[in-house]
Amino acid sequence: MLVLILFSLVSSTSHASLLSNACPKCGNLDVPYPLSTRETCGLSNYKVYCKNGSLEFLSAEGLYYQILSINQLENRLIISPPLIQKRTCRSSDLSLGGLRIDDNSPFNISSRNTVMLFNCSDDILLSPLNCSVTSPCRLFEGKVEEGKGCRNTLCCSYLKDSSMNSHRIRIRVGGCSAYTSVVDLKSSTVDDWLFGIELQWLPPTETLLRLGV
Repeated sequence: MLVLILFSLVSSTSHASLLSNACPKCGNLDVPYPLSTRETCGLSNYKVYCKNGSLEFLSAEGLYYQILSINQLENRLIISPPLIQKRTCRSSDLSLGGLRIDDNSPFNISSRNTVMLFNCSDDILLSPLNCSVTSPCRLFEGKVEEGKGCRNTLCCSYLKDSSMNSHRIRIRVGGCSAYTSVVDLKSSTVDDWLFGIELQWLPPTETLLRLGV
């Protein structure tokens, strides 16, 4: 019984310590530990940025993506996909090759993202991606204003999984020039889709130590 009480006290103290080291809210979003917007809170390698009331994630290529939501219990956050230029069907991060997260970062792209590629070359047909007329990218082209500029181009989709690089969504000139992502895609109704790129982070070692794991 004494051991249980001591463990409960340590756990409660550790939990309170983690809460006290959380960063201030940015706009309407809480910034839970270990995410860090400044040197005095969170952990430096879990860096995010609070800019004019908007919480931002910085890619390895130096581009900021707005953070739309954070799930602290599951160590996940969702960032906004890049804008697609309506006339040219090109993503705003095309010049950087798409989204790339540093391989040494505690963040990676989760396996719940259905990635849709647009304005692709015929070479994509040699890949195992879904480029059929039933691909959800066709629904995006037809029913989302941003996707209308990608109509009549070759598009494909795939579910991001462990067999693919979990730190990158790649696009390039001469390949596919635009992309978007839907988190946990289950519905064929576009209005039900959650557009975004879900990232997950590894719990910091010191958190596990504090909690006695």
